[in-house]
Amino acid sequence: MIHIHDLHKDFRVYRHHRGGLGALRNLVTREFQVIRAVDGVSFDIARGELVGYLGPNGAGKSTTIKILTGILVPTGGEVRVGDGRGRVPWQERREHVAHIGVVFGQRTSLWWDLPVIESFDLLRHIYRVPQDRFRRNMALFDELLELGPFLNTPVRGLSLGQRMRADLAAALLHDPPLLFLDEPTIGLDVVVKERIRQFIKAINRERGVTVILTTHDLGDVEKLCERVIMIDHGRLMFDGALATLRTRFGRGRILVVDFENAPDAVSLPGAMLIRTEGHRAWFRISQTNGSPGVAELMPVLFRDYRVRDVSLVEPEIEEVVREIYEGKLLSGESANRQIST
Repeated sequence: MIHIHDLHKDFRVYRHHRGGLGALRNLVTREFQVIRAVDGVSFDIARGELVGYLGPNGAGKSTTIKILTGILVPTGGEVRVGDGRGRVPWQERREHVAHIGVVFGQRTSLWWDLPVIESFDLLRHIYRVPQDRFRRNMALFDELLELGPFLNTPVRGLSLGQRMRADLAAALLHDPPLLFLDEPTIGLDVVVKERIRQFIKAINRERGVTVILTTHDLGDVEKLCERVIMIDHGRLMFDGALATLRTRFGRGRILVVDFENAPDAVSLPGAMLIRTEGHRAWFRISQTNGSPGVAELMPVLFRDYRVRDVSLVEPEIEEVVREIYEGKLLSGESANRQIST
């Protein structure tokens, strides 16, 4: 569905000089820096995948999405979107936009002063959606997103959660096989957020819609995506299963032990004691080769202590990704590096 090879995108950032002489200098000369936002990214996404596209602010995520949707023209590289031979988004924009849906969390594709249903009706005419298919889609979206209570409300009067649900429905009215979601749950409460997650999962599973999701809410990624692509400083740093990301960069699973009586001192060979609190102790179990696993630790634990309960906690994906960002485990370069002046 998507093929990207050696994608580059540079931006010119012009220098502004202040003051009277600075204003004159701005008129006479145009000094600029060239900032590389995307630097040699390559990946393929198959039809029906639901992929999380992750990275810190300024990593190049939105730039990549804008290239894939035809909004931006890359500086270099090859991009093909669609089944078969695919399309070049910025060269075949009219054909391309008829086959994709896009939701930007901080922008709406609906008409601000019109009721939601009239915006949908305009989109039906723009995309030439047959009336019977429009009715079927609206019935499905109403069932999954509960649009009914605000269909006749002007868009300007919607809450953020209502507008996001309406934008999702609008992006899928014409049955696109590919959906781009840029921060679709930003600022939403937990109830609306969960409803949108269930909707995304449903259209991916039941309709086979390919979904690319960019988000800073790692709960979205953990509940929706089996595969993640991580970009940092414009470069592709990780492409694989979410479980692999957790195993590769996580600091190990946590073994939580509840003892019958609070021991004076507790230790478990091969595991690191993190903390104790009353009858409970937390141990970190390393996931590196050669380290003892849970099956090896359990006999020792039950031999040396009277244990009431044991649980194993996988490392939180949010903690893993935060440590990647803060520790620069994927890259030690400065963000959006300057390549020329």
